[in-house]
Amino acid sequence: MKGLYFQKSSTDEEITFVFQERENLPVIEDNYVKVQVKACALSQINTKLLAEMKMEKDFFPVGREIAGIVLDVGSKVSFFQPDDEVVGILPLDSEDPGLCEVVRVHEHYLVHKPEKVTWTEAAGTIRDGVRAYTALHYLSHLSPGKSVLIMDGASALGMIAIQLAHHRGAKVISTAGSLEDKQCLERLRPSIARVIDVSNGKAHVAESCLEETGGLGVDIVLDAGVRLYSKDDEPAVKLQLLPHKHDIITLLGVGGHWVTTEENLQLDPPDSHCLFLKGATVAFLNDEVWNLSNVQQGKYLCILKDVMEKLSSGVFRPQLDEPIPLYEAKVCMEVVQKNQGRKKQVVQF
Repeated sequence: MKGLYFQKSSTDEEITFVFQERENLPVIEDNYVKVQVKACALSQINTKLLAEMKMEKDFFPVGREIAGIVLDVGSKVSFFQPDDEVVGILPLDSEDPGLCEVVRVHEHYLVHKPEKVTWTEAAGTIRDGVRAYTALHYLSHLSPGKSVLIMDGASALGMIAIQLAHHRGAKVISTAGSLEDKQCLERLRPSIARVIDVSNGKAHVAESCLEETGGLGVDIVLDAGVRLYSKDDEPAVKLQLLPHKHDIITLLGVGGHWVTTEENLQLDPPDSHCLFLKGATVAFLNDEVWNLSNVQQGKYLCILKDVMEKLSSGVFRPQLDEPIPLYEAKVCMEVVQKNQGRKKQVVQF
């Protein structure tokens, strides 16, 4: 039985993906479930976070968002039984790669998959659903009537976040980095209040948002990265597609919430003072916090269940690429790791 792993070069940050033969899984422990994987979604691996958490190994398992059928359960498992259809996210310290035919996982990382949801839909939506919930519910308290700016709305996360915001009755503004993305966003129903085309570098995100909100600013911003420095110090691609941090602060309304994916965000005293005057907050989107805190486990399971319910009811309509077989996963992960893919890629078994 083969599984996909990655190996980090000792001389630089480059990582390589390799298939390795795995021995038969040992006897299932008390609270663990043995799952036959039917689909596994591919996501970028945060090697920096793994290093900071002291989780580095010679070979690290790849693939965490899985959907499959329960084969066996431990003696203390209370939520599942053999033949149940399940979906979940393997923890950071999982010894098993999701890109393998069979995995072991603690029952607290799984929920039941609704019958009408396909394997690829379940695996391809679960993580972006958790990220969208974390950003819009737990970090920014989304409610009806709020205005929300979702950067790069045509991305896998952006699309789910837009759908969640619409479902909650919010007014949504989004940015598009290409003509294709712009057309994709303009076709969405319910429709987006405004799509800001940043592909040519001429659109002013702050001005557009202030115009759309009558000068009040938006209540919630979910970014897809920001520029931290002057034009001379940033790569050309980043210059073109990402707003400067000052633009985000400018377009935030009074009492607004800025949820950022920029883990190295730097705010100077004038930036902080401006946020203070607005009574605004900055929160960091790190969906791994659910995996790192046992205290939040019950809340995490509620999120997983709600994501599946919204997928089943049609609230979430994920943008998935055509599923691929396991033998193509190595090449595909190299593309995903370089952040070159747009739609969510799922391996189907």
